[in-house]
Amino acid sequence: MEIHVIRHTPINFDKNRCYGRLDVPLAHSFKKDVEKMRKKIISKFDLVYTSPSARCKELAKALQYESIIEDERLNEIDFGDWEGKLWSEINQEKLNTWMKDFVTIRAGNGESLKEMFQRVSSFFNELRLQQCKKVLIITHSGVLRCTWAYLLSIPLENIFKLPVGFHEHFIFKMGQDSLLDSIVQLK
Repeated sequence: MEIHVIRHTPINFDKNRCYGRLDVPLAHSFKKDVEKMRKKIISKFDLVYTSPSARCKELAKALQYESIIEDERLNEIDFGDWEGKLWSEINQEKLNTWMKDFVTIRAGNGESLKEMFQRVSSFFNELRLQQCKKVLIITHSGVLRCTWAYLLSIPLENIFKLPVGFHEHFIFKMGQDSLLDSIVQLK
């Protein structure tokens, strides 16, 4: 199965603010970004999945896919009551505690990275059972990093070493008997 995973396009939001699941506006370059992406994505897909986040759904619609399946498991990490706050407004003791163990400690009463990884893994475990040749997933950087961890058994504490830019496009090929046959990054 060939799985195309794309991170949404750039956003127009204060970089000093915490956001994960928070719906944030897309950058003014959205239409140009979509045109660039259309040139890269020339395949038809058996299934198209998207995060329920507006920034992902809008990209899926702009790329003009007819049947789009929203899946909660493709959401970005939930920062709970930290969502939308300036990083400097968050209780520094709680922030430091989370930063020391972001894998198991929940961020702002939201979710931990381990919990996020479990839901992303659940999605891929189900996807592997589908009888499809090509699948498109439009999602977030955290989900993409969890995808890498799932496919390559990367320890979760190391996934932030993997750079994932806006509208990056990766193709993962899963074999019948193997979790991963190959990876391609489209520029």
